[in-house]
Amino acid sequence: MMIDATHDPGLRSWVESANGHPDFPIQNLPLGVFIPQDRGPGRVGVAIGEYILDLAMAPLAEDVRAAAANPSLNALFALGEGPRKDMRVRLSSLLAEGSQHRAVLEPHLHLQEACTLLLPARIGDYTDFYVGIHHATNVGKVFRPDNPLLPNYKHVPIGYHGRASSVRVSGTPVRRPKGQLKSPESDTPRFAPCERLDYELEMGVWIGPGNSLGDAIPVGKADSHVAGFGLLNDWSARDIQAWEYQPLGPFLAKNFGSTVSPWVVTPEALEPFRVPQPARPDGDPAPLPYLLDEADQARGAFDLALEVLILTPAMREKGMGPHRLALSNARHMYWTVAQMVAHHTSNGCDLNPGDLLGSGTISAPDAGGFGSLLESTQGGKEPVSLPSGETRRFLQDGDEIIMRGRASRDGFAGIGFGDCRAVVLPAN
Repeated sequence: MMIDATHDPGLRSWVESANGHPDFPIQNLPLGVFIPQDRGPGRVGVAIGEYILDLAMAPLAEDVRAAAANPSLNALFALGEGPRKDMRVRLSSLLAEGSQHRAVLEPHLHLQEACTLLLPARIGDYTDFYVGIHHATNVGKVFRPDNPLLPNYKHVPIGYHGRASSVRVSGTPVRRPKGQLKSPESDTPRFAPCERLDYELEMGVWIGPGNSLGDAIPVGKADSHVAGFGLLNDWSARDIQAWEYQPLGPFLAKNFGSTVSPWVVTPEALEPFRVPQPARPDGDPAPLPYLLDEADQARGAFDLALEVLILTPAMREKGMGPHRLALSNARHMYWTVAQMVAHHTSNGCDLNPGDLLGSGTISAPDAGGFGSLLESTQGGKEPVSLPSGETRRFLQDGDEIIMRGRASRDGFAGIGFGDCRAVVLPAN
């Protein structure tokens, strides 16, 4: 593992709020785009405790400062892992306790709560995968009880091309979509607001340097094309999906909105939390050679706790806090991120800086870790009980879904992703 001084759990920052911060200690340093005090265009920054440091104002390498002068992370993503690693080491030194640069940098710190956080990158393309095997099996049982997991699932990383235009940053409300709904007892469909709105607990993968059209990215080199990670809620209209998904798969049931967390946690920050890819069960096929790399199997998975919470209007009125709906882990991905990237480009498809990949819903094997209401309620048959006395089969207007991710390991400082949250608005 590429562990260095930036991961030292004893490292402290002169930014006092960073020391012991649950998400943004100095060992994290995630990247994002912000508007300071609602003034001016977006600026590239790094989260440190309760603050954001304006990267363009920091004494960094010239290419990094030039990239940071843009109102998105695309140019910084395009620089690749070398400049990004050097930037991390430099930032760690600049922000460490005892740094001689405190007086220079302190005027360029902005309190996060006073800033507006923007979408991290201009997303050219968005692809959603389906690598959470427990979710795939549970959903298959709802739609295909006799054949829940299709035979191609264990041979190929399944994915579909989503809609980049409707990806929004955390905090942006999601409006309940309309579409064609058809109940089993009806002969014809009707056009109406979605009645079975759901969330999906996913990891987001941000692409750094891309590849030329026609040139595949080998699985052993795929990690160098990943710029960072975030949280992703790929909202789903289950009733629209049930009617439209055959024969071509997701369309209006998915393209009305996806929510991403504003901070991009770099691969370097996650190095201590890499783990071996879980061994495949006996009888499962080995990946084809273009998807198999020994180093990726040894360290291509991540031990990241992933959490979903709900806050209803009634809970807000009663002064209650959010209620946890699920606690899962990124270890439950059947395919690694490198395998996702390698397969995506295996036919020559080109990826570009700022492209977004979704993991698909990551559910744990047990019911307490199911990453969607479709699974938790068994397709709406068994409602979920909330501490407010309410129940939910699917989401209601005014419900807020909050997703959180956290990495922890003995001997290292824990780091987090910040919130990925959105409130459901009524249909127009």
